[in-house]
Amino acid sequence: MFRSYLILVPLLLLSLIGGKTAAEEKSVHHVKPESCKQCHEEIYLQWQGSMHAMSSAMKDPIHGAFYRNVVGDPTKEGVTKGGKYPVCHKCHAPVAALEGSTKIDAKPAYENGISCVTCHSFKSFKGNDTADGKPLYGIDAYEVDSQSLYGPSGITYTTKRMPEDSKWPAPVHHAVPLEGNKSALFKSNDACMGCHEKRSNANQAPLCRTGKEYRDADSFVACQACHMPVVEAQKMKDGKAVPGETVAVADHSMFGGHSDKMITRGVALDMEAERDGDLLKARVTVRNRLPHSYPTGAPFRNAYLKLAVYDEAGNELWKNYKVHPIKDDPDAAFWYALGKDGKPAMPPVATELLFDNRLKPNEVRVLEYEIPVQKGMQIVRAEVYYDLLLPPIKAKSKGKLPDELLQPKLAASVEIRR
Repeated sequence: MFRSYLILVPLLLLSLIGGKTAAEEKSVHHVKPESCKQCHEEIYLQWQGSMHAMSSAMKDPIHGAFYRNVVGDPTKEGVTKGGKYPVCHKCHAPVAALEGSTKIDAKPAYENGISCVTCHSFKSFKGNDTADGKPLYGIDAYEVDSQSLYGPSGITYTTKRMPEDSKWPAPVHHAVPLEGNKSALFKSNDACMGCHEKRSNANQAPLCRTGKEYRDADSFVACQACHMPVVEAQKMKDGKAVPGETVAVADHSMFGGHSDKMITRGVALDMEAERDGDLLKARVTVRNRLPHSYPTGAPFRNAYLKLAVYDEAGNELWKNYKVHPIKDDPDAAFWYALGKDGKPAMPPVATELLFDNRLKPNEVRVLEYEIPVQKGMQIVRAEVYYDLLLPPIKAKSKGKLPDELLQPKLAASVEIRR
């Protein structure tokens, strides 16, 4: 049975990459994720629901909307931005970028975004800049192998079919050439920083600086510790759960700002409140528990503090803003603004950073409020909400993006009952 299985895997692999051009058949980048599922079903299911799997302009609603507005149609070939190949694809559709295509629906490997073979084809990390200081984004930041895969296990693999009773030191069979001795790369930030280190627009305005934020925090915690923790996953076989069995795997869901669970890990709240005459003095302490800013990444991501007072029935009697903290309580709005000529501007045309009020790595920030005492005040509640988009963008996106992406997510809360 075991020997039959070893024969079957390469045949399945060949069928999954069938119908390709000669060049594609030789490239691991056109191996479909479903081929990896044959042996790594639990990891495949995690990846399938991840933003890596949804990264291309064909699958990520937010990225797709921005791409169409700023660059062009992702179903067209030869699209350029300022006469150059769209840099977006180097992170969001890396195989298309490797092959110089902008027609993302042309091949599954393009539309699949960051698939299994994308990261596991990394042979080494070149860094985020060339020798003369030019930035390297996404797939360009790596030495990429189109013939072999790599991983952190330390195990030696062979594509030869091995006898059923093979034991170490015989190599382990793998359907695609794979070198397992790359833990220094795959267990470090280098595996992530090609895309998540930095990003500037054509005017060198900073659209993302997660790498710098991390370095400024002087942290020893690697990205994988939070974003790829080892978890006990339900063991799967042929699409069905194996009752009572689990496997320990590095979580390839790679949760980030789209995940309710992840954003709640990043921030903590404390609060004190006491009456002083006709005022209720509240002191809210907001703690960023991360080795990078909160929130991090794209400039339209933001978080904000809502402080409100309620009566016993839950009716709101007072809160710290009327429209939004960005307008009415700037200290309680955690975001950064880009601009041009000293005025706010959208990321594609911005030339400067106007301000950055996000929670810095490991920052503890205290906000104090004096609330007029009102009859029936019983509950004081502080909440931090996380938004993927800024209010003006959300208003323009109604009906164009899924409603769930337009709703703020509760990240932390604390309350005092009188």
